[in-house]
Amino acid sequence: MRHRVAYRKLGRITSHRIAMLRNQASALIDHGRVQTTVAKAKELRPFVERLISVAKRSLDAPAGSSRAVTARRTVARDIADKTVVLKLFTDIAPRYTDRAGGYTRILRLGYRRGDSAAVAEIELLGSEYDPNAVPKTDKGADDSGGDGPKKKTMGERLRGALSRGPGNQDQGKVVKHAKGAPKSTTPRKAGGS
Repeated sequence: MRHRVAYRKLGRITSHRIAMLRNQASALIDHGRVQTTVAKAKELRPFVERLISVAKRSLDAPAGSSRAVTARRTVARDIADKTVVLKLFTDIAPRYTDRAGGYTRILRLGYRRGDSAAVAEIELLGSEYDPNAVPKTDKGADDSGGDGPKKKTMGERLRGALSRGPGNQDQGKVVKHAKGAPKSTTPRKAGGS
């Protein structure tokens, strides 16, 4: 029995486990939610909440004190991306000034198809998904259907460049290739030569 044994090993050696938690914490702070297994989410929760608590400490520091710099350096040990650290200190930590703890929520999503692992989504409180929210539109675009020409997708541009668009009538015909041998564009049947 695992009496008095804290934390999960998650099937990884220590350095790999710490690197994985750092990467997931960075993604969680950057995006607001991360989808992972339940065991990883349960390990990620205290890791991220400790970082948010350290960032909150810097908000209370008086101007000119070393406390704010120390808090940034402590967080920067675990999160390598400076833009994520900046987002943590400017956006996320001030959001939780009135909250004593419990900055994340774990939502179970079901089971993964490949290996039946229990999947969960861990999210920061205050960054919940709102299905009734209007999606953000591109700058200059309006919701009236667009008055300019419709942009082509990458596939449409490639098909147009290869002249195999939907209006091309020579499909199924014999096409000459670079070596001069005629080849059919229809696929071969299985088992034939």
